[in-house]
Amino acid sequence: MISRDQVETMIKAALPDAQVQIQDLTGGGDHYQATIISSQFEGKGLVQQHQLVYSALREAMSTEAIHALSLKTFTPQTWATLGQSL
Repeated sequence: MISRDQVETMIKAALPDAQVQIQDLTGGGDHYQATIISSQFEGKGLVQQHQLVYSALREAMSTEAIHALSLKTFTPQTWATLGQSL
């Protein structure tokens, strides 16, 4: 299993400017929901944005430390338009 902090650290290592919020959906440390805001998503489609995150978590996902991951990705501009905060 992997902790929320470890998931966040791995994402921030690949996307240094990212604002990240991780939720453990089951309390078991293997099903997560991540909300990520990064300028590196600019000009990329949703699939490409998610591929960036999956790439950051490749090792944890390939060893099944993470069984399920729900992603919500946003550019800073899109996030600001929604008027939300992490």
